[in-house]
Amino acid sequence: MTHPHVARLRRRLRQVCAAAGVPAEDRARLVLAVTLLAEAAGDTGGQTRLSSSTVDNRLAVTLRLPQSVGQRRRNALPLLPDAGDSATLTWYLGTGNVAVAVPDDDEAATREEMLALAARADVIAKEQRELKHELAETNSGVLAMYVELEERDEQLRRAHAVIFRELEDALRPPPPRVDGFELAVHYAPSEPDSPTGGDLYDWFVLPDGNLHVTLVDAVGHGVTSTRHALTVTHAIRTLALEGHPLDDLIARAARTLATIEPDLMATVLLARLDPVTGDVTIANGSHPRPVLLTAAGDTELLVPALVGRGVGFPDPGTGSLVRRTLAPGDLLLLYTDGLTESRKNHQEGEARLLAAAPRHTGKPTVTIPSALATEMHDVVLHADDTVVIAIRREPVIPSATPLP
Repeated sequence: MTHPHVARLRRRLRQVCAAAGVPAEDRARLVLAVTLLAEAAGDTGGQTRLSSSTVDNRLAVTLRLPQSVGQRRRNALPLLPDAGDSATLTWYLGTGNVAVAVPDDDEAATREEMLALAARADVIAKEQRELKHELAETNSGVLAMYVELEERDEQLRRAHAVIFRELEDALRPPPPRVDGFELAVHYAPSEPDSPTGGDLYDWFVLPDGNLHVTLVDAVGHGVTSTRHALTVTHAIRTLALEGHPLDDLIARAARTLATIEPDLMATVLLARLDPVTGDVTIANGSHPRPVLLTAAGDTELLVPALVGRGVGFPDPGTGSLVRRTLAPGDLLLLYTDGLTESRKNHQEGEARLLAAAPRHTGKPTVTIPSALATEMHDVVLHADDTVVIAIRREPVIPSATPLP
């Protein structure tokens, strides 16, 4: 049974809403919200007070309760209050230009309000069905578009792969033909989808017949580091062909590039090999140290007496040259730090390389760089561009002894 005080609140609330022209649906939600709050207050022995005013052409209805209303309970009301403290709630409702009639009988008014809510629920249900239908059609269209985009993306990936391979071929020259030496190279970028990086090499035959090899590792990754590495290799090629001595190439290249690329930093390794004598001379500028494996099975890390610094480093240049003579069958390995730092420990990687290299010396030269990189990269904690170059002095093939 409805408390008389609650019934009076509802009657007054309906009169206020009717005079302001509030639609039946909004009025129904407001009446229900106020009824729930007033009945709860009455159960605890408290009373509620209702006031109303017009603010900016909107009806403001304020309900003052004897005790506070928690946020969870507010959120459960059929019409949420817009303002007020914990015990004072205010609703703002849109008004009409013409007053509406409301039945005087509480039951009749309640029935009218329930019918208005039911009609609104039907409208909402219809709108929801239409929205679901539109969403289904939209999802179907989106799915078709997604499939088409996937197909186009795959076409782009294939096209990019072709471009990347062509770009790699342009950046990484094939081994030159040098009598007396077998040459092979392996390159792998730090990211499979990236065609370029900061590790580049260059090799060519000088006018005197000697083989020149340049190995560069520019600081950074991506296209910028590739451009820096290309700049260094081209500068060194130009200076080498001009006849500048090996021990001056790194320092001279650094001076030449200082004003052109002031932010460029790169480690550099240069090797000069005589195909007639097997003599090899190495200039090192902050680069990982080469490994020499003799045909007899000995392994040597080629360490300069004085360590030099690369292009862009303080005091760039070659500290001292390393000189050796390759006997027939001897193998020289040049590489970038991506080969030895996959486990984030350069010293450990260098030790592992010295242990692994002899296991590959009996293989054909062309397979050694890739096989060595595969073994060294069994665990990759730090991905980096990797270049491995193998240079073997061809073994002497004994001439056949004529039959008597």
